[in-house]
Amino acid sequence: MACSGSGIMSAAEIAAAAPYPLPPAGTSPMQLARERMEATGQWHPRQSMGRRWTIGCVALEITQRCNLDCSLCYLSDHSEAVKDIPLEAVFERIDMIRAHYGPDTDVQVTGGDPTLRRRDELVAIVRRIAERGMRPSLFTNGIKATRDLLAELCEAGLVDVAFHVDMTQERPGYADEVALNAVRADYIGRARGLPLSVFFNTTVFDGNFHEIPEVVRFFVGHADVVRLASFQLQADTGRGTLRRRQQPIDIGTVSAQIRTGAGAEINFDTPIAGHAECNRYAMTLVANGRVHDLYGEGRPLATILEATAGIQFDRKHKGRAVAALARGFARRPVAALALLPWAARRLWGMRQDLVAARGRAHKLSFFLHNFMDAGALDCGRIGACVFMVATGDGPVSMCLHNAKRDAFILKPVPLQDGGFWDPLTGAAREAPGEAAAPVLTRKNARGRRRLEIDHRRAASQGAMP
Repeated sequence: MACSGSGIMSAAEIAAAAPYPLPPAGTSPMQLARERMEATGQWHPRQSMGRRWTIGCVALEITQRCNLDCSLCYLSDHSEAVKDIPLEAVFERIDMIRAHYGPDTDVQVTGGDPTLRRRDELVAIVRRIAERGMRPSLFTNGIKATRDLLAELCEAGLVDVAFHVDMTQERPGYADEVALNAVRADYIGRARGLPLSVFFNTTVFDGNFHEIPEVVRFFVGHADVVRLASFQLQADTGRGTLRRRQQPIDIGTVSAQIRTGAGAEINFDTPIAGHAECNRYAMTLVANGRVHDLYGEGRPLATILEATAGIQFDRKHKGRAVAALARGFARRPVAALALLPWAARRLWGMRQDLVAARGRAHKLSFFLHNFMDAGALDCGRIGACVFMVATGDGPVSMCLHNAKRDAFILKPVPLQDGGFWDPLTGAAREAPGEAAAPVLTRKNARGRRRLEIDHRRAASQGAMP
């Protein structure tokens, strides 16, 4: 990837940046991940990248279409005009992800909204990921994610479902972020009882920043089902009508809002996942409706990471995850003994709530993702990125992908039997040709471009005699 040095990437550097090539045969993906963290100054005893996993996650976009038009949408102006890439090309990208990062990689089946893809193809994609020894997650706005569909996807191997719900989606009938808790509750009901780990994504922007504590309280109240609450900070990444933040929405202010809602001093500086300016993560336990920070201090986490390196935890079954943790410490008894005083302090601090809850506690993680504006990409953060997108030419950082999305989605796709698939017509052709932007109409325009078309139409009609 053409990203060297430090500082903000120029337009020429963004245009020249390419996906990561396939590593040479015999190269360790874990070692490559560690080298990336070292090269960008992000290697640390509490760094997960290069120690616990080879990449945080890889987004597999199986459609560019969406049934919402978010005011902070990361998609291209031209996304709605792009056909769904052929299933064979999706399978090739799944195999490419496996070749780059190995087994146990988290693969986000996303889009657009993936539920707009043909149901049989969506199921086949999830099954293919699972068959390749990786963990498929469904990232959706939830509108078409019925319980019946989720159950079928579970049978195909789905591990997680991440519902994206917030006011940027402008769902009709909801006046504020707190009102959308009704939608979140509906989605929780659809997933309850299924062997799934349930996540929620919330975009934090000027319009809902003040409501984040109440949203956090909702997640705490549903910690028996919700495993992770991800908060993505406002950024100008694509076609959305909103642009840059008008108030100080950053890792510090949003983490403070989460602490307020949780009613606990949660430490967001303990685990490290990639670049510290991009991601912050905190793990808590909820017992008797109260939140308790799990790690508290940094040193125990470093010991835990070292002791459990190479162990994959089953997110669908709590018992299996606990058993895997026990096996890890059984192989490293010295580390287990060193952690006993820390574990005793954490349990003592929770004792009253554990007694009241009859020993039951639910894990609830909070994640902050600070996306970069498409026109302000920091080279060091791109180099340390743990959130990749699978393209036909290899994986690329999500922020970089957003900045040059048309270069990827409008590129003809090679077919196995020869020829090329045209992303605008959905038909095969003999030569690849050059990527060309489609003509935008009100039917296929979204975000700022649709507003521009509406304004031109209104002006034209107003000028008519």
